[in-house]
Amino acid sequence: MAVKWLGTRFPGVRYYEHPERKHGVRRDRYYTIRLRVDGKATEEGLGWASEGWSETKAATERARLQTARKTGEGPVTLSEKRNVAKAKREAQEARRLKEERERITFRDVFLDHYFPAQQGNKHPRSIAREEQCFRLWILPAFGDTAMKAVTPFDLERLKKQMLDAGRAPATVRYALATVRQCFNFARRHGLIEVDSPTDKVRVKMNDNRRLRYLTKVEASLLMDHLKARSTETWCVALVSLHCGLRYGEIRNLCWSDVDTERSFLTIRDPKGKTNRTVYMTEEVKRMFQSRAPGSPSDNVFEGKSRGGKSPQVSKTFNRSATELRLNEGISDPRQKVVFHTLRHTFASWLAEAGVDIYTIATILGHKELKMTQRYSHLGNGAIQRAVLALENELERNRSGPAKTKAET
Repeated sequence: MAVKWLGTRFPGVRYYEHPERKHGVRRDRYYTIRLRVDGKATEEGLGWASEGWSETKAATERARLQTARKTGEGPVTLSEKRNVAKAKREAQEARRLKEERERITFRDVFLDHYFPAQQGNKHPRSIAREEQCFRLWILPAFGDTAMKAVTPFDLERLKKQMLDAGRAPATVRYALATVRQCFNFARRHGLIEVDSPTDKVRVKMNDNRRLRYLTKVEASLLMDHLKARSTETWCVALVSLHCGLRYGEIRNLCWSDVDTERSFLTIRDPKGKTNRTVYMTEEVKRMFQSRAPGSPSDNVFEGKSRGGKSPQVSKTFNRSATELRLNEGISDPRQKVVFHTLRHTFASWLAEAGVDIYTIATILGHKELKMTQRYSHLGNGAIQRAVLALENELERNRSGPAKTKAET
């Protein structure tokens, strides 16, 4: 249906009426104004009477735009005026967001944004550890400080507090990594504009890798001791010693992961994030066959309640190591016998048997080969041969003085 335009008593102002909708006692009216801009006739819509427009208001707006066109000050069309208003609103919003970014604290980012986003993206143990680092160390240090105001000095103070409290350098590095990830997350999602200050902080790392591994005699004594005191602890220890599994990997084993016919175990969702298969020795195979299997989803090694998981290594293991005096007189934690020593022993025995480092890394589930390099000296005689060659050379020199050119 064609629109019927009606004029008003004001030049350049006209309207048409809505066919059904009313405003007051008469039909709603839509007002427009006509102007000449740069020699061209233009018409722009203003709005409905129900939105507050009237003939007088329309005429006033038209007069304002005509004045702007004559003086060169301000927008000369409604579209230009709307664009100016939009730009002003966007500038105000940008200022507001900038002010919010400048006020947002580390606590705000961690609790309201970063930490909730990690749920389901990281392993529950990593999430729990990050929360603990934040609650115990980061929050008291600078949790209520604006992100843009956190400085390397704040991180140095955090580092000192943790080291003075006896925390290991690796733990300090983990706390700083949490801070860095939080900063990177906030910047990536437009919450802040500053870079993480963690790049300017360094933590001296000691080589805290475990060095101790058991001899065949020590391992035999320990396993016999465990078997006499706790069959369950002996079974768990046997899997670690003969298959090289971490305790967490053993704890998570379900009966669907145990294949005694083909003699292998499937390790799912391990620390290295890549599932792998490991093979059983005959003794491990017989141990699994002697246990009453549950349903495929049941844990092989149950906790106190059926279907649960043992949250930590049985105290029987540590008591046995103490009773056998395996840790007597040892103060260096790297030399102490703990449950993880069994996995370390497994890898060391493989290296001594001549198994190459790449194969050992694959069996252990190491993501990087450098994690397995600690075993290289056990199966590679190059270092020993080099030292023996030096020793032979020194011995030859001691056997007689070198001749001079005159003597020759």
